Amino acid sequence: MLKQFNQWLQDSVFTPLEDKKMPVMEHLVEFQVRLTRTVIVTGIIFVGTFFYADTLVKWLRIPLQNMFVPRELAWEPTDLPTVPFVFLAPAEALWQNVKVAGLFAVVLAMPYILYEIWRFVVPGLHVQERRFVGPFACFSALAFYLGVGFSFFFVLPFALNFLISYGVDAGFIPQISIAQYVGFALWFLLVFGLIFEVPLALTLMAKLGWVDAPLLIRYWKWAFLGSFIIAAILTPTPDPFNQSLMAIPMFLLYLVGIFGAKFFGKKPSAEDQESGVPAVAVAATGPSAIRKSSEGEYLGVPPSDRRR
Repeated sequence: MLKQFNQWLQDSVFTPLEDKKMPVMEHLVEFQVRLTRTVIVTGIIFVGTFFYADTLVKWLRIPLQNMFVPRELAWEPTDLPTVPFVFLAPAEALWQNVKVAGLFAVVLAMPYILYEIWRFVVPGLHVQERRFVGPFACFSALAFYLGVGFSFFFVLPFALNFLISYGVDAGFIPQISIAQYVGFALWFLLVFGLIFEVPLALTLMAKLGWVDAPLLIRYWKWAFLGSFIIAAILTPTPDPFNQSLMAIPMFLLYLVGIFGAKFFGKKPSAEDQESGVPAVAVAATGPSAIRKSSEGEYLGVPPSDRRR
C-alpha cells in the first residue's frame, strides 16, 4: 500500500513539477505572478481581519489579566486590578488595529503562501530533496503555530502577571498604552514561534551533514549559555524572570533537536563505512606513500626510503 502511494506521489506530484529549464526572465515572470497572487489573497484576508480588528485586540488582551488552567482548559481571572488601555497619539489606536489585523491575515494566509513558495521552488529540486523539503515545510509551519500557542497560553500570562504585579506592589497605578501592549504581545508571539523552529533547524543541519548529534551533545553547555544570551537580547524587558521564560524553553528545544539530529541526521555513506581507519591513513600519508603487499595489507612506506 505504501509503495503504491509513493508511486502515485511520484507520478502525479513530483514528475509534473520537473524543471523545464526555463530562461531567467521566465523565472522572474513566474515569481512576479506568484507574488501578486500571494499579495492579493493576503489583502483579501486582511479586509476581513480588519473588520474584526477590535475583537482580535480583545483576544490579544486575554493574557493580561487571566491565567490559563490546563487541567480545566479554561481561563481564570487573576487578582490584578482592572488595567485600562490608553492611546497617546491620535492615530495610535487605528494603527494598532491595522497591525493586529495584518498579522492575523498573514497567519491565516500562511498555508497559501507556503503553497506558492513550494510551487516556485520545487522544480529546481531533486526528487529526494522534494521528499524532504515538503514535509519539512509542513512541520515548520506547525512548529511555528505551536510556538505562538505556547506563548499565548502560558508565557504571556506569566510574564504580564509578574510585571503588572511588580508595578502594583510598588504603589503605581497601571495604565498601559495600546501601542506598547500590542508591540510587547506580538513580539513575544513572534519570537516563540521562531524558537520552536530550533529542533527543525538542527535536524535540517544534521540532514545536510553540517552537524551531528555527538557534536551537539559536546557543546550543550555553550548552548545553555547562548540560550540566556539570546533571550536577554530578544526579551522586551531586562528582568531575569522573562529572560528565563524564553531561555529555558529554547534550551529544551535544543535538546529535542539533538534527538532529531540523531534519528534523521545524514548517515555515513557505504564507502566511508567500508574504508574506516585505512581511509584516514590514506588521506594523511597520501596515495604515493602507500603500497599493497601480496597478502592484501596496506603498508606505509616513507617517501625517503623509496629507491629512485
